[in-house]
Amino acid sequence: MKRLTSLFSTLLVAGFIATSCAPATATPIQGQPDLLPRIEMTEGPAEKLVSIGFTTSLTGNLSQEARKQSNGFLLWMDDVNKRGGLLLDNNIIVKFEPKFYDDQSDSNQAISLYEKLVLEDNVTFLFSPYSSTLADVVAPIANQNQKIMISAGAASDSIFKKGYSGIYQIYTPASKYLNDSLDLLAKKDPTAKRIAIIYENDRFSTGVVESLKNYAESRGFEIVAFESYNSDTTDFVPLIKKLIDIAPDAIFGGGHAADGQALAKQIYENSLTVQFMALLVAPADSSFINIGQGAIGVVGASQWEPTVQFEVNFGPSVVSFNQAYQAAYSEEPTYHAAGGYAAGLVLEKALLEAGSLDQQKIKAALDSTNIVTFFGPIRFERSEASHGLQIGRKMIYIQWQRSPDGTFIKQIVWPEEGKSADLIYPMRSNSP
Repeated sequence: MKRLTSLFSTLLVAGFIATSCAPATATPIQGQPDLLPRIEMTEGPAEKLVSIGFTTSLTGNLSQEARKQSNGFLLWMDDVNKRGGLLLDNNIIVKFEPKFYDDQSDSNQAISLYEKLVLEDNVTFLFSPYSSTLADVVAPIANQNQKIMISAGAASDSIFKKGYSGIYQIYTPASKYLNDSLDLLAKKDPTAKRIAIIYENDRFSTGVVESLKNYAESRGFEIVAFESYNSDTTDFVPLIKKLIDIAPDAIFGGGHAADGQALAKQIYENSLTVQFMALLVAPADSSFINIGQGAIGVVGASQWEPTVQFEVNFGPSVVSFNQAYQAAYSEEPTYHAAGGYAAGLVLEKALLEAGSLDQQKIKAALDSTNIVTFFGPIRFERSEASHGLQIGRKMIYIQWQRSPDGTFIKQIVWPEEGKSADLIYPMRSNSP
């Protein structure tokens, strides 16, 4: 098992709540390519170890996505340290050490731990926890203590409409998450007008579907169901029976990995037939195929896919990142992992532009960010009304299909210019 994977394994086995590592001289990952040029120094520079604090959900309902996001954080730090660090002005080299805790997928725990990171551990920078709900509750702590926080796994627009000056979003905002999937349906079948929106009752999912509902109504769709469910829901049968009676043309919604998988699986098992289904988060993860035939035809909103290609002008290529991640963790990266690494790249670029650790100079550099990474274009809104909101990115939509040999394959079906396959429509015969 590779070194970074072992870090999380040790945490879970030993039952530690907190850990940190100080990779002043990071151990290279076997077989990993150089992602950016190494620093060659002829004189001994002053080396500074900079701490980045965050929480991750090692336990709880967000653990699947959060673990992968944290993998991305840690891989980026390891890559920078392995290259020799970042050379700033005055011959200072910066290397990074992580300081993180298990927030247990719980808001109160996250608040307590970010206060600890800032007030007791005195970390220099912050990465956000995974999910809009957790990022939203810790954002005031970062803001009040004038700490820059790069928000990787939080898509909610509302976080960035509260006047914060040092919080920056990596993901495409929630208001844009599912809207284009409605365009995908409309293009494929202009007669499919009756849609049901079924969603997890949390900040992120609610923000997505409220935007979707408004957009659908403006496009002439009929909302035949608009219902939420609690985050800990595992039995969707009562809700599915309602949908069978309503007989929508399409279903949109979901929330996160666990609930999305259960919802899609039970829709199939209970023979609810729809022409089209687009869900948040769950379908984009490779584990979605664990639900079996219920995965076929489901469309998922994805921030990024390993097969997507961008003309990168900062950081590793898509291929290099994929190779490095697989070498480190023995699994294919998801957008959660890619977003974590991209958060590091954004901070790296700002540090190099600022040439120092001065927070105001770094903020100015972040405000001016305009780069294309392997994760896609990244730019931030500068206005006071939505400062730090991501404005450079668009969503990708995937669909689970069967390859000619019968295996499950995840295909990009939207946007048109980047698709790897045509949309299967209707999605399937929903009979187990």
